[in-house]
Amino acid sequence: MLDDVVAEAARRFGARAAFVDHDGRPLSYTDLDRRSDAIAASLRQRGIRPGAVVALTLESTTAYVLAFLGAAKAGIVTAGVNPRLAAAERRACLDLVEPWLEVSDAEQVHELETAGQARVSAPLVSDHDRLVAVVFTSGTSGVPKAAMFTNRQLAAVTAIDVGEQWGDQVLPMLAATQFAHVGFMTKLAWYLRRGTTTHLLERWRPAEVLELIERERLETIGGVAPQIALLLRDAAFDHCDLSSVRSLVVGGGPSSPALVAEARRRFDAGYSIRYSSTESGGVGTGTALDGDDHETLHTVGRPRAGVEMMVVDDNGRPTVAGQVGEVRLRSAATMAGYWHDPAATATTVVGGWLRTGDLGHIDATGCLVLVGRSTEMFIRGGYNVYPIEVEAVLGRHPALRQVAVVPRVDEVMGEIGVAVVVPVAGGLPPTLQQLRAFASGHLASYKLPEAIHVVPDLPLTAMQKVDRRALQDSVADDAEGLAPT
Repeated sequence: MLDDVVAEAARRFGARAAFVDHDGRPLSYTDLDRRSDAIAASLRQRGIRPGAVVALTLESTTAYVLAFLGAAKAGIVTAGVNPRLAAAERRACLDLVEPWLEVSDAEQVHELETAGQARVSAPLVSDHDRLVAVVFTSGTSGVPKAAMFTNRQLAAVTAIDVGEQWGDQVLPMLAATQFAHVGFMTKLAWYLRRGTTTHLLERWRPAEVLELIERERLETIGGVAPQIALLLRDAAFDHCDLSSVRSLVVGGGPSSPALVAEARRRFDAGYSIRYSSTESGGVGTGTALDGDDHETLHTVGRPRAGVEMMVVDDNGRPTVAGQVGEVRLRSAATMAGYWHDPAATATTVVGGWLRTGDLGHIDATGCLVLVGRSTEMFIRGGYNVYPIEVEAVLGRHPALRQVAVVPRVDEVMGEIGVAVVVPVAGGLPPTLQQLRAFASGHLASYKLPEAIHVVPDLPLTAMQKVDRRALQDSVADDAEGLAPT
């Protein structure tokens, strides 16, 4: 699938830049096709057979793209490993898939390309079920799993994202997440079909991103909520011409109502929250860019075209509107399974439905409202508390920039909620009593935080998600310093 798409993109877009490295060097569609051909030939020359695994642990540069496409053209499976992971985490990923070859830097890619320049790679026989990519789950609560994607799933992701049409105008884009993320590994064909020019960063820094938005006149900004928050707080924001921005497309974790409202106002642009997972192929639900305040601020929208959704109770039966249950998704983009783990696959994909592990309910408008992950829920005095539900309310407090709620062991209640808060720049945080008073009209008393912990920033994982494990460890270690009720 990828081999056909990149060849067609080269014919259609030719000298147009497909990717631009952080140093300004462009890689055209023509060169993307030609140079990945050479890498495919080199991989075959080394005796790597179709179906074998090549692990990419290098940074997100054009070298990564060339290696991924070269492997796809040779029928070789690419496992992307985020280089931001700790050494032990990277090793766990590599041990799981046991790659034939690990590519860890751009020089290795160059050597592969040089070795294969004089050889022509024989085209692959079309096979919808050929495994192309392995994408690791975030692994914040244990050893990550490896989700497998064949040509069939990649084609489905592309159809959901862009349909069958090819782009007819240059779309400048910004690569906001690591290429090992599902947002790139399953959606590269989308980039190619749309004819995008994607700008790469050596490292994501808000000042540099704002400068790039202004210089390249980007219309769409994609990323995760913490990145949008960092852009808004950067001192350069109000001095940049960001009038080109028409839409913000944000996934990878929750966006607080306060963040969405501020971003829509200050960018003067639509804000679409995307809810998905690695296992879903990176497609799920989304809020409309022109959605009303209820949809945009308090839900994750409706299923995207080609995606089905339901919420089920503990017995697997569909719930009624407003009843909390497990969210399940079904589409042709859902992973083929976990690498060498049929038991986990059978538990996660049931009757074609993906069990997300997320808890939520469908409201009267048909939108999905998330209340947390089943593994994040804690029990306070016999009552279930869902952190995301509490965060959605606390996040509206005008003195807070960010907030997360995590449990802490309590001798009386079993567990209580701790609000970890980041004050607005230059401001004082609310007291615990003020925070509880603010939320008391919207939440049951047992859901209100019973301690507060002030931090300069919330810790993030390598995939730019809030690191709840680190927060939980932090509040447990600092229990004496917390402000109690």
